[in-house]
Amino acid sequence: MIPAYHSLLIVFDTDKSSFNQCQSLVENLMLNSNQQLYSVNSLSTKTLTLPIYYDESVGPDLARIAKHAKLTVAEVINLHQQGTYYVNAIGFAPGFAYLGEVNSKIAMPRLTSPRLSVPKGAVAIAEQQTAIYPASSPGGWNIIGRCPLTLFDINKEQPMSFSLGDTVTFDSVDKNTFLSLGGEL
Repeated sequence: MIPAYHSLLIVFDTDKSSFNQCQSLVENLMLNSNQQLYSVNSLSTKTLTLPIYYDESVGPDLARIAKHAKLTVAEVINLHQQGTYYVNAIGFAPGFAYLGEVNSKIAMPRLTSPRLSVPKGAVAIAEQQTAIYPASSPGGWNIIGRCPLTLFDINKEQPMSFSLGDTVTFDSVDKNTFLSLGGEL
């Protein structure tokens, strides 16, 4: 089960569960929906501090966000990295964690026309959320930097670096550190 803001994705292995078993489980969940499926206190959570290279060479929307917020690029970066973010949902793509909430001064709407390709590790903002693209994909968020770490690896026992309820902070790194940690420009 993968909970999100207003939905719950339930995935079944049809080789291991019959349709009737799946239907019974879903009906039971619906009948008992007044009970919390998850409680923040019941989750095993962790805190992740991720290195981020904030620079206009990897953050093409930094200057536009700064102009919109009437801030300098340095102030936008500072506000973003000062935040403590919670993994509120995982979706869109495997390992894509919706982190909230960004400082309202730097909140930005999604792009009117999504990019055809956003690089793996791109750090982005949309509305009150921030996220890191776990793989290259199309995307409509405002890109402000890049993380050099692999955050989703299907070959690992735990493929996702994030879990629901985890806390994430960002640590600004320079270009050389970004590259030494495996980052690509």
